[in-house]
Amino acid sequence: MTTVKVQEGRPRPAPQQHPAGKFQHPDWTAKGERRASVPFERLDTLWINTGTLCNITCRSCYIESSPTNDRLEYMTAAEARAFLAEAKTLGAREIGFTGGEPFLNPEFLDMVADALGSGFSVLILTNAMQPMQRRAPMKALTGLKDKHGKKLVLRVSLDHHTQAFHEAERGAGTWDKAVEGLNWLAANGFAVAIAGRTCWEEGEDDARAGYARLIARHGWDIDANDHAQLVLFPEMTGSLDVPEITTACWGILKKQPSQMMCATSRMVVKRKGAAAPVVLPCTLLPYEPAFEMGATIGQALGAEGGMFEAGAVKLCHSHCAKFCVLGGGSCS
Repeated sequence: MTTVKVQEGRPRPAPQQHPAGKFQHPDWTAKGERRASVPFERLDTLWINTGTLCNITCRSCYIESSPTNDRLEYMTAAEARAFLAEAKTLGAREIGFTGGEPFLNPEFLDMVADALGSGFSVLILTNAMQPMQRRAPMKALTGLKDKHGKKLVLRVSLDHHTQAFHEAERGAGTWDKAVEGLNWLAANGFAVAIAGRTCWEEGEDDARAGYARLIARHGWDIDANDHAQLVLFPEMTGSLDVPEITTACWGILKKQPSQMMCATSRMVVKRKGAAAPVVLPCTLLPYEPAFEMGATIGQALGAEGGMFEAGAVKLCHSHCAKFCVLGGGSCS
């Protein structure tokens, strides 16, 4: 991939020839149009990837989590603590934990306790299955909830409101265990949300109505019409042919760069064998070296060259187009 170093104040020259394909040149689309970028505005959410190992293998997991994928190794509590301190000085309000399945990381609940103890709200993305349902995690979670209340939120992946479609994605036997986890969380007074998907050729109104029936049947304290309590994610498969986002698209789509996830969030990952974690623009690009922004949040905010210009993120990936700009998705 071509890397372009930009000197501040100078216009970027047009390429002599168009790149061979989409999402190849950081500044120009395959049609020779100026690529859109998203300036950093503020740090609302810092995401910490706890590691890519998971107790199940889903059919189309964007991060390819599985019981054997350790391309992102377990983050340690000590490593996370340094980023929590930096995020605090930058005014972040929320720490999001994702994986893999976070509850597989042996130091995960120490990280959650540190984040809550530092005054952050915490959002945990989990499948709510066996790793969460062990005695020790349940006891620790209950203690954290009793101390911090609604500042702790668990968002449970339930890919559809029917067992058949959920298990088509996650495998036989996954529905009952996830519902069991949701039942326990709800019965014990946790703040809970659901993450679903929009790949079922079903309109959003019908999907929310279906989830509402499921929620009512189980008595969960979740509002299916609240987009924070029921998040419906657009698909992110790499096989889709999606348009590149140009500077003109903001006006055409009536959207603003400030609405994109990378305007207000960053993510920390630790690659297998790496000496230290690195910062990325968001949760969607865990394996893309071109999108590494530095070893600290401070370095990330001023990242320069290649996919970045003074900390602004150039939308040079299909996920940027499909999930964020066109899909309106956000992990926060």
